[in-house]
Amino acid sequence: MEQIASFTIDHLRLLPGIYVSRKDMAGSETLTTFDIRMTRPNYEPVMNTAEIHTIEHLAATFLRNHPQFSDKTIYFGPMGCRTGFYLILAGDYKSSEVVPLITEMYEFIRDFTGEVPGAAAVNCGNYLDMNLSMAKYLADKFLREVLTGIDETRLTYPV
Repeated sequence: MEQIASFTIDHLRLLPGIYVSRKDMAGSETLTTFDIRMTRPNYEPVMNTAEIHTIEHLAATFLRNHPQFSDKTIYFGPMGCRTGFYLILAGDYKSSEVVPLITEMYEFIRDFTGEVPGAAAVNCGNYLDMNLSMAKYLADKFLREVLTGIDETRLTYPV
């Protein structure tokens, strides 16, 4: 069996950042999948499910309500390895082009107050598995350590 593209990335050299994971065609539309890597694989602890779940709810709410990207957002969700998230946008993008969007999204998460959208039994299959304070902490850490002053080393997969 052919190895899928994401398994060919050297995860020992991969730093937290924003990477174009793949581009696919859906009819005549390009779909760009971004790897939003929040922790360094195999070096840092992975995120727990409660904060991942909270980030997922907040980020999806932010993206689906964004004035420019609501109609371009196809998917936002966690990686199984719990080191980051995938974002799929309709359109042909480079990582550098979405840094402002991702920065705005993580600022939204960091600054969020109130009840997490969709965190109720009627809306979510695991609504009790949420940790807003840790989600806010991780969003702030990602903003400070990765997004502020981001450069090509965190926008292009290591070779």
